[in-house]
Amino acid sequence: MEPIFLAPYFRPKIWGGHKLERLFHYRVPEGKIGEAWVISGHRSGPDKIINGPLKGLTLREAYQRHPVYFGYPKGKEFPLLVKFLDANDNLSVQVHPDDAYAKINENDSGKTESWYVLQADPGAQLIYGHHAKSKEQLRDWITNQKWHKLLRYVPVKTGDFFYVPAGTVHALTKGIMVIETQQSSDVTYRLYDWDRIDAKTGKKRQLHLKQAMDTIQVPHHDPEKHIEQQTQQDAVIKTLVSPPQSPHFYLYQIDLDGRWDQERSGHPYWLVSVIKGSGKLICDGHIYSIALGSNFILPNQVQHFAFEGKLRLVISAPGNK
Repeated sequence: MEPIFLAPYFRPKIWGGHKLERLFHYRVPEGKIGEAWVISGHRSGPDKIINGPLKGLTLREAYQRHPVYFGYPKGKEFPLLVKFLDANDNLSVQVHPDDAYAKINENDSGKTESWYVLQADPGAQLIYGHHAKSKEQLRDWITNQKWHKLLRYVPVKTGDFFYVPAGTVHALTKGIMVIETQQSSDVTYRLYDWDRIDAKTGKKRQLHLKQAMDTIQVPHHDPEKHIEQQTQQDAVIKTLVSPPQSPHFYLYQIDLDGRWDQERSGHPYWLVSVIKGSGKLICDGHIYSIALGSNFILPNQVQHFAFEGKLRLVISAPGNK
C-alpha cells in the first residue's frame, strides 16, 4: 500500500544541455544529459526502485517477477516509458515505426509518443510533420536533401501539448524541454541530423533512410485533439490522450491548489510525474513529500490516495493494447 519511487536512468546526448543535471542533482562524466528516463522498464535503460519491498529491483524485474503490483498484466514488458528531454541543440529529424514494423524488424514495440512542453525559448519552433504529398515526392526530397521543402515547422510555447503517432516526422529543436510519454520502445529512425559531427567518433551519426521512408505516413495529417477538462475538489483535470485516439496509453494533466482525494479506478496502475510545484502524497496514512522532478508509480494495491499542495502532475496509465 505504498507508491513505487524510481531513480531515473540518464542518457547523455550530443544535443543535450545542463537543465536535467540541475533538476535531478546528478552529473554524468560526459556532461550534457539529454534524456532522463524517469519511469522506465525498457531493457535499454530500466529504472531502479528506491523504496519499499521491491527496493533494489529494476522496474523491468519487478514487472516480470511481481505482477500483482501491476494488476497481473498479460504482457511481460512494461508498456510505457516516461522521460524528460532537454534540447540544448536540435535533435535529429526522425520517425518511429508502428508495432507491426518494429516487431518484424527490431524485436521491439512501435513508438507512439506525446510531448508536454515544460519550457520553450521565445520564438521556438519544432518539426511536426512534412509537406510531401506522395511517397514519390517524399523520396525525391529526402534523396536530394530538400529539407526546406519537406520539413514542417510549428511554433511552440511553454504548456503546449503534442500527440505524435508512429509514422510522424518530428524533432525537438534548440531551447525546448519536454516530458515525453510513449510506448516503451527504443526504436528511432534518423532522417536528417543537420550534418553535424559526433565529437566522439569524428563522423556523422548513422541515418536510417530506408526504414524512415518505409514508415513515414504520407501525406501528413495532424491527429485530432480530444482534450477534455473537468474539476474535482481542488483539482482541474485535463484528459490529453485516451482511447480510441491512442490505444497505447491514457494521459492526464492535473493542476492542484489544495487537496484532491482520489480512487485509482479504471486503470491497473498510474504513472505520476510532478512537473511543477510541491506538496504531499498521502497513501494508507503515510505522507510522502513530492516536488518538481518526483516520479513514481501508484501500484494496483493502492486504491485510495490524496494529493495536497500546489502541484502540476502528468499522470499516465496503460491503454487497451
